[in-house]
Amino acid sequence: MFKEIKNKYLRFTIIFIYFIIIFFCALQINFLWLFGYSPSYTDIKKPSQRVGSELYTADGKLIGRYFKENRTPVSFNDISKNVINALVATEDVRFYKHTGIDIQAVGRAVVGMGKEGGASTITQQLAKNLYRTRYNKSFGLAGRVPVVRTVVAKLKEWMTALKLESNYSKNDIITMYLNTVSFGNNTYGIKTASRIYFNKEASQLNVPQAALLVGMLKATTSYNPIKNPEKSLERRNVVLSQMNKYNYLSKADLENYKTKPIGIEVGAEDEGSENDSYLRTAVDKYLEKWCEENNYNLYEDGLKIYTTIDSKLQGYAEEAVKDQMRILQRRFYSVWGNEDPWEDSERKKVDYPDRAKKSLPIYALLQKKFANQPDSVEAYFNKKKKMKIFTYKGDRDTLFSTMDSIRYYGKILNTGMMTLEPRTGKIKVWIGGIDHKFFKYDHVNQSKRQAGSTFKPFAYLAALESGMSPCDKFTDKPVRIAYQDKGETKYWEPKNADWSYSYQDMSLRWAMGRSVNTVTAQVTEKVGWDNVVKWAHECGIDSKLESVPSVSLGSNDVTVYEMVKAYGTFLNEGNKVEPILVEKITDQNDNVIEEFAPKFKRALTEEIAWLMLYMFRGSIEEPRGTSQALWEWNDLFKKNNQIGGKTGTSSDYVDAWYMGITKDLVTGVWVGCDERTAHFKNGEQGEGSRTALPIFAKFMVKVYDDPNSGYTYGQFPKPKTEITRTYNCPTPRQQVDTVSTDSTLVDSLEIGDPTIEPELIKVEQPATKVEEKKPTENTTKQEPAAAVPLTKKEERELKRKQRKEEREKEKEKKKNDN
Repeated sequence: MFKEIKNKYLRFTIIFIYFIIIFFCALQINFLWLFGYSPSYTDIKKPSQRVGSELYTADGKLIGRYFKENRTPVSFNDISKNVINALVATEDVRFYKHTGIDIQAVGRAVVGMGKEGGASTITQQLAKNLYRTRYNKSFGLAGRVPVVRTVVAKLKEWMTALKLESNYSKNDIITMYLNTVSFGNNTYGIKTASRIYFNKEASQLNVPQAALLVGMLKATTSYNPIKNPEKSLERRNVVLSQMNKYNYLSKADLENYKTKPIGIEVGAEDEGSENDSYLRTAVDKYLEKWCEENNYNLYEDGLKIYTTIDSKLQGYAEEAVKDQMRILQRRFYSVWGNEDPWEDSERKKVDYPDRAKKSLPIYALLQKKFANQPDSVEAYFNKKKKMKIFTYKGDRDTLFSTMDSIRYYGKILNTGMMTLEPRTGKIKVWIGGIDHKFFKYDHVNQSKRQAGSTFKPFAYLAALESGMSPCDKFTDKPVRIAYQDKGETKYWEPKNADWSYSYQDMSLRWAMGRSVNTVTAQVTEKVGWDNVVKWAHECGIDSKLESVPSVSLGSNDVTVYEMVKAYGTFLNEGNKVEPILVEKITDQNDNVIEEFAPKFKRALTEEIAWLMLYMFRGSIEEPRGTSQALWEWNDLFKKNNQIGGKTGTSSDYVDAWYMGITKDLVTGVWVGCDERTAHFKNGEQGEGSRTALPIFAKFMVKVYDDPNSGYTYGQFPKPKTEITRTYNCPTPRQQVDTVSTDSTLVDSLEIGDPTIEPELIKVEQPATKVEEKKPTENTTKQEPAAAVPLTKKEERELKRKQRKEEREKEKEKKKNDN
């Protein structure tokens, strides 16, 4: 068809243009996979900037971000005019005149063979940054040819630049450019760079600061003001000269600004997020399924995530944890001194460092490399090197070998803490450990540890569900429980704290309040340990539980999250809730994408739930209740405030727990070493009431002291339904001088200040008058209070006297025989 054109020059020109058009069409559609990806008009209209998502507390405080490229978009009006002027003067002086391709600059570059500077406009640079036109996926088969690869990339940038110019204004283009460009150190966008390098907003940048940031764009590493301040200063002054050259800056201002120092003030983009990495990780996991189902990416889609966390309560909890854990760590070091704390259940030393060393991936590689050279392997693990370690006085640089590090961290106590508002299902506090930088494992929802006596309430719940009442009585006496193990009959004999028995009849409320092992074991035997497991699951424990006689004493491993959720069922009138960690998600323009609501399910009757709360108060109100250590913080009991709770300590004082309940909140705290063979020596140092309970106490004091926290003093809710069981059977309070412990093998028969007078404890009277009913087959007849048991001192004196009498009788017998 071209032969019809008689003028050969015109014909060749048309043929050339025709093939250019064909070539660009082939380029656009990736003909025969020769040219790779090119952005479509849909991509142009909806550019992806890979914007990180922001994490907020319920009260709107930014606490963290998710990003692959640390970027926060900013509008044109929020960018300092100094930045715009510096950028145009340095990178593209004809930016506001061309249509995406600067023909003059291209001609200059071609004639000068690139020696006179590049020809890329700001729009072309945006195309390259935004659509990654020079990444491997943008090249097809033709990209394997070096020269062709460069030509194809440049042509794609031109095509994309023209598309951008036809769809966006100049201000939009320069804004997108400044939001996408890299400023080094994983810092993307002018807003993030302003905060990172000058700790201010992009709108507040002055001329020298704007020139410095724009100057970095030529080479972010070479002109980094933190790493290379001298080169950065030189480059800044070049940008200032360019601004003067193109009349954005007067000669006098140029000379003045050139003398200014760099003035770096390092800031942090993630304001307030230094200690919340556990929370960021937890939210990431929480939203994993939602993101998959809704095709969102936390790290690229610029979401705003509003958690249920209360920033004030989170702050108070972090303060309480830091204060108490510092005390506990000093106590732990003091207890063991230079002695290793790693022991098995028989108190035999365990070589934990050697076991930990052999579990490292590098150990197997070294064993293979130095098969017959064990000394070389040991030398590797004992070689000193610079290392930053965790301390309560801040991170510290030291010289540690790998073995030094294992020994050091094997003695560090850790913690997990969570606070739930059961009626709304909102998690208010989440502390996964003492420092996420050094301890990545989350002790709220990842770590499972023995629950100790905090599991006992599920035995008493099973008792109430079987028809018993809080006033039913069992005797504190030696117990021998038979059970079947693989067809063999075995026996379990639980012991009390002081390895003695009071032989006293105790109400269920008193026994739970004092956390008496023998009574709990009898209750478990009567209701069946399968039922204890059943009701624990009904309340919210999701972990697999071994149904064994000792289940009620906390022999199973559970998480803090599960325990708080399960205890929340009691406070929420018997409704089990699946807690939520996120309230809503919006886009960058605050349009709501998703709102989250908790799911509730009836697990207990309102009557049983109220009776359980009444039982929990027994740890404060009953004689020698395990939560009476809370009286050390008198402010907790202002205005007749009521608190319920349960201490827990696992075997050998490895795990310490406290579960605290107020009228609004349930809080769970676990304390222990990550290495399970490390533990305290006795209950005086390591039981739940002396380790975990103070964290709860210090936290709640701070909450109550803040009139704006939203949580006030008050009594537990009154029952909304008729209470048909007898429950008002207060135990006579007697003066005692014993101090015991709370554990799986030996549980707490103490705690608290024994000098508390009876009248200081307010015992709630029945809300409705309950008529005495005939005892059912499951109900023990209420009996008068038993005699006061002997104190430890009196028991020792009695035993000493008995032994003395026995020796005298033996001597008398021998004398008579002779």
